Amino acid sequence: MLGIGDVPLSVADVYASVCDAASAGGIALFVGVVRDEDDGKMVTDLSYSAHPSAEARMREVVESAVSNYPVKAVSAVHRVGDLKIGEIAVIVAVACPKRGEAFDACRTIVDAIKFTVPIWKNQHFADGDSEWVGAEG
Repeated sequence: MLGIGDVPLSVADVYASVCDAASAGGIALFVGVVRDEDDGKMVTDLSYSAHPSAEARMREVVESAVSNYPVKAVSAVHRVGDLKIGEIAVIVAVACPKRGEAFDACRTIVDAIKFTVPIWKNQHFADGDSEWVGAEG
């Protein structure tokens, strides 16, 4: 399971997509949720936008992790559109033979998505201000 879409994400579906790897002794699951604060400012909601190449770049990120870790199964999904506080923005699940490998691969994928996949968020603050994040380059 890999993709970017505008529908709510399901932890159960992503987890289920990596559970059939019989040789996996560890599954690491990361769930990124919209929080109500950023750098001391109260966030009311946000909106994610993605470049048309974002899904292809996400696939490259996952393929790189698969080539560097003993990944048995992996899923990575990211939501775009308007999200409220507490809604899920991203889920990554990785199944590997051992827990440490699963943790490391999962973190590698999450960090690479955050820093290299062209997905930007526009945070809206309680004071009426807003800020784009991830649109620096």
